[in-house]
Amino acid sequence: MSPAPRILAVCADDFGESRALSEVVAALASRGRLTAVSCLSSGAAWRESAPLLAGLSAEVLRGLHFNLTAGRPVSPDLRRLWPQGAGLLQLLLLAGVRALPLQAIAVEWRAQWDAFVDAVGRAPDFIDGHQHVHHLPGVRELILSRLRPGVAVRSTGRPQGPGFAFKRAVIAATGGRRLSALLECQGRAHNDVLVGVYDFRRPDYRALVRGWLRFLPLHGALLFCHPGDGLDAMGTARRREAKYLGSAHFLEDLASEGVSLGPAWPQSSSAG
Repeated sequence: MSPAPRILAVCADDFGESRALSEVVAALASRGRLTAVSCLSSGAAWRESAPLLAGLSAEVLRGLHFNLTAGRPVSPDLRRLWPQGAGLLQLLLLAGVRALPLQAIAVEWRAQWDAFVDAVGRAPDFIDGHQHVHHLPGVRELILSRLRPGVAVRSTGRPQGPGFAFKRAVIAATGGRRLSALLECQGRAHNDVLVGVYDFRRPDYRALVRGWLRFLPLHGALLFCHPGDGLDAMGTARRREAKYLGSAHFLEDLASEGVSLGPAWPQSSSAG
């Protein structure tokens, strides 16, 4: 008897940043190469991109990619403090000394949530954060206190290798481990393992994915990725990821490692 396949969820981030990026992500999802799409409801192209989600299978989860670092905040409250998104280093420092403007961030959270619901017609299936801001001290408690049952959260507490050990350690230490503990305490749906951490400069994305596939448990693993097109600083990496995820090589590598695509957490119908 063949061993049971290991299950991997694959989530593309930043849907809504640009129309071109969103079209690439939607095309991959429609071909069964993604199990989830994380939506930047503060993105410049969110409104024009959101209708692309309607054509996707209901099995493709739609999430909110909470953003505090890229582009212009949605709410006037946060725009008064940060006309453009705060830098990640600034956020880390403020969070570390418990000096984040949490009242304004709470208003921004609601504005991004409402922008998602207004365009999609229902609540998100899951929550995560652009540059993992959802796990920062103060921010994570704010979000968890406002989530209804059934909405899952991306855990950043166990980013697995190989490679990029320092970056993985920073992710876990700046809030990932504590968020993971809170999710366990609350009994909230989440992934157990996170893969996909790298420097966005490595030219052989296939080699990276094959390495990550070898580290997967039987279930509970989530690969976060950034496929797309465009002229932003990650454009080359985005196109490289999109090319691989859409190729036969991706399917071959899944099969060779005994991995099937599927959810990272038990599904619930109560998130809507």
